Amino acid sequence: MPIKFDPKTNIFKLDTDVSTYAFMVYEQGYLVHLYYGPKVPDTDLSHLMYRGWYDSLSPRNPKVQDKRFSLDSIPQELPGNSTGDFRISAIEAVAPAGDSVTDLRYAGYKIHPGKPEMYAVEGLKLPAAFAGEGEAKTLEIEMLDSLTGLKAWLSYTVFSKNGAMARSMRVENTGSSALELERAYSMCLELPGMDYDMVHMYGRWAKENTVTRHPLMHGIQGIRSKRGMTGPNHNPFMALARKGTDEDQGEAIGVSLVYSGNFSIETEVDTLGCPRVLAGIDPSSFSWHLEPGEVFQTPEAIMVFSAEGLGGMSRSFHRLFMDNLMRSQWTHKKRPLLINSWEAAVFDFDDDLLVDFAREAKKLGVDMLVMDDGWFGTRSDDTQALGDWQVNESKLKGGIGSLIERVNAEGLSFGIWYEPEMVNPNSDLYRAHPDWIIKAQGREGSLSRNQCVLDMTRKEVRDNIFGQISEVVGKNNIQYIKWDCNRNISEAGNAVLPRERQGEFFHRYVLGVYELMDRVTGTWPHILLENCSSGGGRFDPGMLYYSPQIWTSDNTDPIERLTIQMGASLCYPPACMGAHVSANPRTGFETKGNVAIMGTHGFELDPCKMTVEEKEWAKKQVADYHKYYDLTHYGDLYRLTDPAADPFFCDWEMVSRDKGEVLFTRVVMRKPENYYQMRRLRGLDPEKMYRDEESGRVYSGALLMAAGLDLSQPWPGQEDGSSVTVHLTAE
Repeated sequence: MPIKFDPKTNIFKLDTDVSTYAFMVYEQGYLVHLYYGPKVPDTDLSHLMYRGWYDSLSPRNPKVQDKRFSLDSIPQELPGNSTGDFRISAIEAVAPAGDSVTDLRYAGYKIHPGKPEMYAVEGLKLPAAFAGEGEAKTLEIEMLDSLTGLKAWLSYTVFSKNGAMARSMRVENTGSSALELERAYSMCLELPGMDYDMVHMYGRWAKENTVTRHPLMHGIQGIRSKRGMTGPNHNPFMALARKGTDEDQGEAIGVSLVYSGNFSIETEVDTLGCPRVLAGIDPSSFSWHLEPGEVFQTPEAIMVFSAEGLGGMSRSFHRLFMDNLMRSQWTHKKRPLLINSWEAAVFDFDDDLLVDFAREAKKLGVDMLVMDDGWFGTRSDDTQALGDWQVNESKLKGGIGSLIERVNAEGLSFGIWYEPEMVNPNSDLYRAHPDWIIKAQGREGSLSRNQCVLDMTRKEVRDNIFGQISEVVGKNNIQYIKWDCNRNISEAGNAVLPRERQGEFFHRYVLGVYELMDRVTGTWPHILLENCSSGGGRFDPGMLYYSPQIWTSDNTDPIERLTIQMGASLCYPPACMGAHVSANPRTGFETKGNVAIMGTHGFELDPCKMTVEEKEWAKKQVADYHKYYDLTHYGDLYRLTDPAADPFFCDWEMVSRDKGEVLFTRVVMRKPENYYQMRRLRGLDPEKMYRDEESGRVYSGALLMAAGLDLSQPWPGQEDGSSVTVHLTAE
């Protein structure tokens, strides 16, 4: 049983195949955390609650008989505010009397088969992992503040096979007076020692997902976003890796927030050297007014424990996201290989040019043409027409229906670009509804990329945009939508919400975006939705719930892409990483393709300007896309050589789940001094024999993992920007 409760010890024990999570109901209803780590058979873990003493200044509840018990040092599942625990609290509410003391105690539990759906407010749904009755079980712990009537249900869904657990909190005001919820984190994790390194991803436009690792230290360290969305600066993912943990060995705990708005993942290490990890909505830009009977649901956090290093943690996230989060039919359905018009034409195109693109792309074996920005309103640059989603028939002279018919006649399906959340001041939509933009009352609004953000908290705004999309998508044979988002939210204010609910704005905005995405994907489930936000600016699990792929970066330089894609893979499966072959001159066509096939693969260039040699390479890459599709989309990724740490190489390997097929890739970033290179593989079956497709040589899995591949022959060049792949199949 993955979830057990022992009424004699009052201990809840949650087991996956590789991990154990345990907590207990203690005196006076305090919910005390006990253990999270490698799976253990022990049932009584109560002695693990003690973390030492502070000093005589530590408060204690006189009704608790245990003289060693003080919330100042005891690990908790839901630490409240101003209760004698002076660390960061997971929940805080302002009481009718005006104080913010928040003290919730245990009131009961339920165990559910599978995993219930998560709803936010007013019927709006939050993205979350899903599971059938045989895949997972869910524990709900009821907590109550008896003075104010604030009630919370802590949810723990245990995915036995992935070493993963989904956590969230639902809060209800069961009292008779209104309450102000000031913070509501999705999860709290207490650890007994600080011998961990914190691993996370930071970045900027065109340089996303740079991995950094540093030791935990006393005090507070963390990552957050106040941009109104997740943003490229900090991804909503963090891992704690034990000292000495690397890709292949050691313990790692990963935390990923299934959310696309302002977030915070914080770790406070107290004086005793014990970390408290909190993940959820950023409290500095959040409050929620709860009238009696009203409910608030936090987004979901996914926790993964790995005893097989950071690589094992990543593969657990990849499988969970692919199997239990990404709900699109395109997650496990073969996706079309596309060519996008943006880098080839920018705004300067018409229907004839796009048909020329389609005709030449078809000769390469491409499946879909995507018409990017510039097809609507008076759009000829980025200063105008965002929000006017009517076809510009001066560009598409026969209308979009005619263009699609012509592209289809060339043998390609058709996709289109939208930026639904944005509007240019120079647009008909803005002129008709200037009050629909996000703008604080009396404040001067700023522009970013010559555009403003539409207030997606308002149903009439979402209805207008959906209606405009319907006029195009609903009446034409469109198979793909690229959903872009090219600025963050500033001067945040809402013209409709009352004063006491202005703190709800950012969360309501994200819920509005989710509702519109849900409407689009629900109305046209056949459409492949790809997210984008100036590249990877909103690369998060919340978006993956709606779109099985996200454009990873606007930077298509294949060498720069190595750190971007390898960084993203810490948490996100390669199958979701939008990656294209472009006209970037830094490497040859072969390496561009080898890097792109780590992700979704596609093209972003002018096929009419390709050389004969480039076209031959493109045809080979298209063939490889189909040949390796199942392996690259559903296989396990092993990061072998880190491009941020090694000055010469980036190596990775895709291994099928049955360990019967392997694709190894090496990219030379800089020519090495030594041509003799061996590379040990990972994740193979040591008992299987593997045949190298090109050389015909047969190796045991044991030998490939112990001695490795000799990469000095028959590949003698190893010049800057060169690459090689090795395909192995089990005999």
